[in-house]
Amino acid sequence: MLSVVPCRLQKYTVLRAEPEEEEADRQLSVDVLVGLSSEPKQLPSRLFYDDEGSRLFQKICSLEDYYLSRCELEIFVEHGRELVAPLQGQAVNIVDLGAGDGHKSAVLIEHLIELGVDVRYVPIDISEGALHVATESMSARFPDVEIAGILGEYFEGIRWLGEQSQRRNLVLFLGSNIGNFDRAQARGLLRELWMSMGADDLALIGFDLKKDIDKLMGAYNDREGVTAAFNLNLLRRINRELGGDFDLDKFRHYGTYNALSGAMESYLISLEAQTVRIEALQQSFAFEPWEPIHTEYSYKYLESDIEALASDTGFAPRSRFTDDNGMYCASLWGVAGTGAGR
Repeated sequence: MLSVVPCRLQKYTVLRAEPEEEEADRQLSVDVLVGLSSEPKQLPSRLFYDDEGSRLFQKICSLEDYYLSRCELEIFVEHGRELVAPLQGQAVNIVDLGAGDGHKSAVLIEHLIELGVDVRYVPIDISEGALHVATESMSARFPDVEIAGILGEYFEGIRWLGEQSQRRNLVLFLGSNIGNFDRAQARGLLRELWMSMGADDLALIGFDLKKDIDKLMGAYNDREGVTAAFNLNLLRRINRELGGDFDLDKFRHYGTYNALSGAMESYLISLEAQTVRIEALQQSFAFEPWEPIHTEYSYKYLESDIEALASDTGFAPRSRFTDDNGMYCASLWGVAGTGAGR
């Protein structure tokens, strides 16, 4: 059950969707127990995003090796006005899912303001730290724009917003976050998004396109080691929140491309035989030398894959744009059919 509590943070209002802390701790415990008991071992990528993980990911987005953010920003600078033109002169909620610092969304908001759109900015995130970053950044940049963040799960937040507001929603799912889900999971997630949206709402989704494998490998194994720190922070989180005794020096990050699935895959590799105790689980886990823990998929798409994904999940593509080098795609979708949630 979603509990939404209005609260005031500095100059802006945050509608706080506050999950029970015990429930969140229990879910983390279950995820870790199931993942480390599996064969092969695995941990879901959503566990990356505690406050430190969110901070590290923002640092990744600014790296020279990590082309995705630059390509998406290029699209918004060069084609953003065309992307948001269907909203000209309307009152709109810009619903930003996992907003980061909001700098790419800000470019779209500038275009919307130029088109006479009455903008309300609504970031939704499960990390309170990340929500603070997004709202503070956007409040400083657009002091006259109403900001109402939601701390909570994406679809609960969208549904709650739909019950509270008569505005049209433009839902932003940027940064190729859709790539963290395999093909079946992506269909399920987008179908749930479809069920959460109103009939007139739009979704703008970022897709990383298939490309030269060396380019992909460099982006997920950056020279500064920030991606490695981001991956290893997952073990640090388990130590802090569940009483684990992972020695981070005994694990290393490894990113590789799976040509069959079309996904970059991230792992934490045990460098030696070792046993890790997690007090909250009252259990120990044995690792063989060079045994991996799978932590993330990042699936890459052809433009034909994007069209099929929209059709399979209840959406109708309206427009799409790529960067000048054809590495990334921003695709605007409308809700098709009659089964939307409101």
